[in-house]
Amino acid sequence: MSVEQPLWRALAGYRVLTLCYAGVGFAWSYREFAHPVPGTVYLAALLLWTSLTLRQVSSAERCTRWFLAADLSFALVGILLTPYVDAHENVGPTLPSIWTAAPVLAFAIKGGWRWGGASALLVGAANVAESGALTRATLHNALLVCVASVAIGYVVEVARASERTLARALQIEAATRERERLARDIHDSVLQVLAMVQRRGTAIGGEAAELGRMAGEQEVALRTLVSSGVVPQPREPREEEPVQQPPEEPQEAGSGACSDLRSLLAVHAGPGVSFAEPGRPVLLPPHAAGELAAAVSAALDNVRTHTCDEKGDPARVWILLEDDGDEVAVTVRDDGPGIPEGRLDEAAREGRLGVALSIRGRLDELGGSAVLETVQGQGTEVEMRVPRDG
Repeated sequence: MSVEQPLWRALAGYRVLTLCYAGVGFAWSYREFAHPVPGTVYLAALLLWTSLTLRQVSSAERCTRWFLAADLSFALVGILLTPYVDAHENVGPTLPSIWTAAPVLAFAIKGGWRWGGASALLVGAANVAESGALTRATLHNALLVCVASVAIGYVVEVARASERTLARALQIEAATRERERLARDIHDSVLQVLAMVQRRGTAIGGEAAELGRMAGEQEVALRTLVSSGVVPQPREPREEEPVQQPPEEPQEAGSGACSDLRSLLAVHAGPGVSFAEPGRPVLLPPHAAGELAAAVSAALDNVRTHTCDEKGDPARVWILLEDDGDEVAVTVRDDGPGIPEGRLDEAAREGRLGVALSIRGRLDELGGSAVLETVQGQGTEVEMRVPRDG
């Protein structure tokens, strides 16, 4: 709901209450008016106008300029008609009384403090013309209406600017999250393949070495795009193209809307990778389970890429899955050489964002955490934790 919407509701209530006040005041002093019939006709017309136009003051879109002009005209006509109806000057207030502030406030809410101030000056000029002189009471009332309309108009302008800023911030946040997601997908797929082609091509030699060199150049270029935040945006499908629905997450039998994390991580077990799991299902929402499994895959890719010995064999890896009730923890530990100090920051500057995006980025989005500890010559350990409701 718009920030200014409560102001429109308050204005509608103000119009009804002030109309009742003007009607009661006129009826109370009916016998004191010199020509009460024109006053009665005017108030009847004002009652009909206010009743029929309550919908117009329900939002800025419905409160058009033509309505504002007609509404203000009703107030000005009532003020200028007062000297004729109250020829003896026995009553004092104008026929519309404090209802005249309603169109001024509508101008302020619709167009800001400038519109509110201009309409307040017109009402003030009409009051001066009605009284025939610039009295202290007339000046006081005019200034009161003017200050109120300018203040409310300024508040509305600030509220609208804040809404636009908030909407823009939300758009930027959504775009940033989408870029990070796409960057993770690129890192987990395309960049890994290019890096593998470069390594294998260099090892084979010949024409394969040239292919590896080209793959290495493309990898560097793509990493630069990913690190700078310029990643491909998903193409909007044309009207004649069917929208491809994402494949459904596989569901474990009897698990309802949750996935068993054990089955997602068990695929990594094999030569060189040991997997330890609880004896009962570790259930998480499908999205959270998939993202956590992808983060584990990214950690294993880092081990295979950066811990190979002279024979090309990666370090041994242990995966430990724990269910702590309120959260789920997965620890990936290897017995490799460890990560040199400052290497992660250097990798981020080079566009190698495996830890920053594929692991920590995923855990951050799930409301979890990823803690990396490494010791030179003794290996690296990554502990990933996800809250149960992540």
